[in-house]
Amino acid sequence: MISRIDLRGETLPEGSALRDLLPRAEFDVEAALEKVRPICEGVRHHGAAAVIDYGEKFDGVRVESLRVPAEAIARALDELDPAVRAALEESIRRTRVVHRDQRRTTHTTQVVPGGTVTEKWIPVERVGLYVPGGRSVYPSSVVMNVVPAQEAGVEGIAVSSPPQKDFGGLPHPTILAACALLGVDEVYAAGGAQAIAMFAYGTQGTADEPGCAPVNLVTGPGNIYVAAAKRLLKGRIGIDAEAGPTEIAVLADSTADPVHVAADLISQAEHDPMAASVLVTDSAELAEAVEAELKTQVAASKHVDDRIVPALAGRQSAIVLVTDLADGLKVVDAYGAEHLEIQTADAAAVADRVRNAGAIFVGPWAPVSLGDYCAGSNHVLPTGGCACHSSGLSVQSFLRGVHIVDYSRDALAEVAHHVVTLAEAEDLPAHGAAIKARFAGGEPDERSAGGEPDERSAGGEPDERGGWKVPESK
Repeated sequence: MISRIDLRGETLPEGSALRDLLPRAEFDVEAALEKVRPICEGVRHHGAAAVIDYGEKFDGVRVESLRVPAEAIARALDELDPAVRAALEESIRRTRVVHRDQRRTTHTTQVVPGGTVTEKWIPVERVGLYVPGGRSVYPSSVVMNVVPAQEAGVEGIAVSSPPQKDFGGLPHPTILAACALLGVDEVYAAGGAQAIAMFAYGTQGTADEPGCAPVNLVTGPGNIYVAAAKRLLKGRIGIDAEAGPTEIAVLADSTADPVHVAADLISQAEHDPMAASVLVTDSAELAEAVEAELKTQVAASKHVDDRIVPALAGRQSAIVLVTDLADGLKVVDAYGAEHLEIQTADAAAVADRVRNAGAIFVGPWAPVSLGDYCAGSNHVLPTGGCACHSSGLSVQSFLRGVHIVDYSRDALAEVAHHVVTLAEAEDLPAHGAAIKARFAGGEPDERSAGGEPDERSAGGEPDERGGWKVPESK
């Protein structure tokens, strides 16, 4: 059901050579670009009509309007199962607690007397948040996208999710209910590449329905066509990441419970036939026990033939045997899993040594499923090894740091000769001239220190002390 890769007794290679030995799903975004390009161009030139046409083609339902009516959102919340509502409310509460602590504050650094640089954090003005449909329904993704945007202070939040034939062309009602709980009333029944293009280019409104205004940033997971549209439109819009198939890696030793490990591998495999489930262990006995547990637990699972078995049997999943935990850490760092569980003795200490992972789950009582819903952490995470350079979604994803430079005349005069020197070293004399022009003669204005003339602000050239030398009078 799941393959083995035996790296015991070998000196593990470094970098890409080690990555090449590890299982990974094929996810060719580049090949999908040519398929999404005409879709995005269609939306660019024909707006909402094109989005509706593509929805009929790919989702099997034609909607009359892209914008979900407010009454449909309210009705979805009214009809929501009370237990699901309670679970979503707790998920929102915990996610908000964690993300509220991620808020950035303005900080001013005095570089020299009279010279400061302030870093101010400004939220993105408008965002488009994509929530996938397809095989499953993901109200949790509504929470994980909306909460950090709200905590960052984003004013314009729009959500899009594919139209569902079973629900009259509306997104799944649980998606709509989650939006209602979060106070989001701008929701669109659009999926796939066409939804990303709608966010990027916007659509014209009519007398009966406002259009979708273009956004500055698009976040949220999706299929390969969503990822390809993000790549194609990056630059016109900001993106969080090109999300690939979901993945879990479990680093475990002989102390791990094979029942837990097998259950966690299956939990990711049920997402998609391309989902990756990887166990890295120095215990052959654990590997055998997990293989036996997989057979037992898979047989009792749902989504067996269409998702779990293809995922576990695919080239992207494997049990990787290593000599010891030190090699295991090298392997999981090379793999850079979206979700990494540490199920070893002294798991916290081992987790502290990990460098590359989207999120790390420590010990037997912190499974990935907890993080998917109610840990308070975010589950929109880097995939495909991107954890070696990228982070998961957070409040920071929706903020821009802007430097505000404020120098007095005296503070500029003190460093002017260095600026001129560097400008000339780069053969950009006009840069230096922009400094010299400020000291070409005349009296300092009332903003100068003490309101009195300073010899460094009276003109011309730098002196040997590093200040600005006064030109000779004529």
